[in-house]
Amino acid sequence: MSQLTDRVDHDLKEAMKARNESVLSALRLVHSAFKNKQIELVGKEMMEDEAIAVLRTMVKQYKDALSDFETAGRTDLAEKQRAEIEIVERYLPAPLSETEIESVCVAVIAETNATQKNIGKTIGAIMKRLGGRADGNTVRSILQKHLR
Repeated sequence: MSQLTDRVDHDLKEAMKARNESVLSALRLVHSAFKNKQIELVGKEMMEDEAIAVLRTMVKQYKDALSDFETAGRTDLAEKQRAEIEIVERYLPAPLSETEIESVCVAVIAETNATQKNIGKTIGAIMKRLGGRADGNTVRSILQKHLR
């Protein structure tokens, strides 16, 4: 098990002891997502980066749902969703600043002689180098600014 999954399991037990229902609910969903990923891996142990990818997927789905709730005027569900996003984001590594992302983008552009035509491959290389610590949309907007 990765340190992240161990940390979630520990915090889940602590939330049970404290009877903190909101944290408990969110961590049960995280624990379940980790179990599903483990089943997908068929016998291989889940690595730290795979666990982080699961959490990022959850946060993205939660933000999409939050947007839908706000559009529908469901403030009660929106508040619950915001709380779950906050709980799950605690387990993600801190995101990089835009300046740090930009410096990596500039370096990759120089190394690969990137052009507007191969922006997809360039984004892939940058995202791999950043280790998932940046949003793809942010990377794309920075790249488009530099590749004009």
